[in-house]
Amino acid sequence: MIIAANALIRRSGHSRSVTEIWNELKISRAKRRAYKNTIKSLSNLNDRDLRDLGIGRSQIASKAWDCIYETSHQA
Repeated sequence: MIIAANALIRRSGHSRSVTEIWNELKISRAKRRAYKNTIKSLSNLNDRDLRDLGIGRSQIASKAWDCIYETSHQA
């Protein structure tokens, strides 16, 4: 299987190894898990606690995304 994957990678012109791709996949899965856990944790807070953090309930997903993926969604 790994030999076939390496052949496919070489044929497609990409120079990334299977190990690099696997590591990126693991990082991506870990970030996704952290994102989902952050949303779950923030959703369990009451409105007063969210206000103390400066987060509206409608902003939970956006704030979780910004936190985990280190981006900013400013309009």
